[in-house]
Amino acid sequence: MPDWGCGISMLRLRDSNHSIRSRTIKNHYRNILNYFDNKSTNASAESFNAKIKAFRSQFRGVGNINFFLFRLTKLFA
Repeated sequence: MPDWGCGISMLRLRDSNHSIRSRTIKNHYRNILNYFDNKSTNASAESFNAKIKAFRSQFRGVGNINFFLFRLTKLFA
């Protein structure tokens, strides 16, 4: 973890969600810094995931997985 992680805890900005935020930053700091290095995010993957969820909910679940995957490839490929 970079040195700035220790500095954050010294600021005493503690509240009920401090430990949750701290763990989140520790677990994902490489991805956070990746945005600033490469200006890339996972927005396209999140968007595609939302489309799949909407498609799945439209049919109230998946009965036949092979047919579901076939339909996904035909609609979104």
